[in-house]
Amino acid sequence: MKYYLKTYGCQMNVHDSEKIAGIFTESGYGQAEDMKDADVIVINTCSIRQKAEQKVYSELGRLKSAKKNNPHLKIAVAGCIAQQKGNTLFKKFPYVDFLFGPGNIDSLQKWIPVPSGTGQACKTHITALHNNPEYHTKTLPIKREGQVKAWVSIMYGCDNFCAYCVVPYTRGRERSRPSKDICNEIQNLAEQGYKEITLLGQNVNSYGKYLSESIDFPDLLKVIHDVTGIERIRFVTSHPRDLSQKLIETLRDLPSLCEHIHLPVQSGSDKILSLMNRGYTYKQYLEKIEMLRSMIPGIAITSDIIVGFPGETDEDFQHTMNALQEIEFDGIFAFKYSQRPDTAALSLPVHIDESVKSQRLSMVLNIQEQLTYKKNKALEGKILEVLVEGPSETDSDKLTGRTRSNKIVNFYAENKSSNRSNRSSSSSSLIGRLIQLKILEAKQHSLLGEVV
Repeated sequence: MKYYLKTYGCQMNVHDSEKIAGIFTESGYGQAEDMKDADVIVINTCSIRQKAEQKVYSELGRLKSAKKNNPHLKIAVAGCIAQQKGNTLFKKFPYVDFLFGPGNIDSLQKWIPVPSGTGQACKTHITALHNNPEYHTKTLPIKREGQVKAWVSIMYGCDNFCAYCVVPYTRGRERSRPSKDICNEIQNLAEQGYKEITLLGQNVNSYGKYLSESIDFPDLLKVIHDVTGIERIRFVTSHPRDLSQKLIETLRDLPSLCEHIHLPVQSGSDKILSLMNRGYTYKQYLEKIEMLRSMIPGIAITSDIIVGFPGETDEDFQHTMNALQEIEFDGIFAFKYSQRPDTAALSLPVHIDESVKSQRLSMVLNIQEQLTYKKNKALEGKILEVLVEGPSETDSDKLTGRTRSNKIVNFYAENKSSNRSNRSSSSSSLIGRLIQLKILEAKQHSLLGEVV
């Protein structure tokens, strides 16, 4: 029997899908490359923005004919939309068989049929959306996407209740994993040959809250740093309010920690930041940026921006534009504000017209394109350490990797004039290695390099 898995959303959703795939693999399933060849289809959903939700509904609508053509096909919906909508999804899509939330992935183990046919068949219209207080302590099988880099969850849920965000309602309140479980997972990854790990959490800076052991995020980083075989450590996401001097000093002092941080500012306007319930002013955010850059010269800083939040005036938006020019981020993820169920922002007055939001988003993206290219251009001629990840997605003759500051670099493993078989052999030997590359040319979203 085979399963087909489609994922929407962020890195956390992708990592959740690795666990879903791990459960299927451990249960004896193969992975179907095409949906039509699958016995079980799982759609892992995201509801962070309305556009993401609409994509999921379109996908589920297309599955109606698949179920009609194959009545034995089983369809499951996972993730935040399943958690948020619950049984109403069965009313809208009655051919869906199973719903499970991001904190109930372990329930999949009991629902799927045993491939031999000796086990109980999947039951229909079953939900697993309950509070699962011990989920963060459970060890699930994981089928990881790559062999060089790996994601490791260190905490689940969020306590911040930003006015625009559904995460506390779909993923629950904050729970940190015991440090021993995290370190055991990372040690196993090192023994399997993984070179880089990215620690995942809605707000990694508040790791350790409610744990019986006395440990905070910088302390955890120091323990992970000592794991033999792991060359690089990254983490997402950091909340600016909880970014401490102790964490910045840890970033500076531990060689395995990469010189990159994702620190969402969301807006340059204090009024909007307050309405968003972000817990800091722009001045406080800027002070932390200045501390990062003074203590870790050359650190790359990326961020998130939301435009068109309720009540955002032209003046508020200009503050955000000024912030982009003042800080000069290496890159950003920018979005139009999207109304989300249960969030506090829904009740705010003065919701912004969609055309105005689109115009503001375009202005933000245009200025950031210039800033990102400027940052990349400054790297031309420099020799940088790159972890080789595999073939480039845009040119199979090239390899791709990332610098410590998270810049994508594409390069030829051998001289372009050498024959294809020699290049292929050389490429394979470089995957998973740290090498030195000279940056030849800056692109808008990547760099072109050559082996030193």
